[in-house]
Amino acid sequence: MDVRRAAERYPGGEPASGIESRHAFSFGPHYDPDNLRFGAMIACNEERLAPGAGFDEHPHSHTEIVTWVVEGELTHRDSTGHETRVGPGDVQRLSSAGGVRHVERNDAGTPLTFIQTWLAPLTPGGDPSYEIVHGIADSTPYAVPEAGAMLHVRRLGAGERTAVPDGAYLYVHVVRGAVRLDGEELGAGDAARITDAKDVEAVGVSAAELLMWEMAGQL
Repeated sequence: MDVRRAAERYPGGEPASGIESRHAFSFGPHYDPDNLRFGAMIACNEERLAPGAGFDEHPHSHTEIVTWVVEGELTHRDSTGHETRVGPGDVQRLSSAGGVRHVERNDAGTPLTFIQTWLAPLTPGGDPSYEIVHGIADSTPYAVPEAGAMLHVRRLGAGERTAVPDGAYLYVHVVRGAVRLDGEELGAGDAARITDAKDVEAVGVSAAELLMWEMAGQL
């Protein structure tokens, strides 16, 4: 198990424009050849947008993009005609496939924080697609078969336990609160990368919210 603390993330964004980013993997000018990916995961970014701030239209291709809003509301528009608002508890997935353009903005009057994960597809190309699941229930898995991945959302009370899925690659991100994972205490923004996970358990040190990515072996 490899624990990465929130303070170790690479800083990015444009703070003067109301955009603050924290990258868990090698990203943009922060090139680290030893931190390019974990399983199918190639990025896990924490984004903070001030009211009125956002990312203007930009392209993506050959990437599965999954977004989880921590607080606030995200406005999404893309070149396939989708325009949605994403709030806490919603799972949004944009399959960029052979190519798509999108806009992400904070059009609300309150700060926005979201976690965005990028996954490499098993097969590149194809047609882009979009999906949003509003108010996903606790312990309900969300499958991203294009990347051989499964997202498990868990909300724990203090002292409550949950099993971490067994698998070749497990990525556990603490959204809020604190948990104890295999003897290590993790707080908000911390993450653990676990290879060949088996019989691992997470315990809430306080009320907590976890995103647990279960991924197949690299092809």
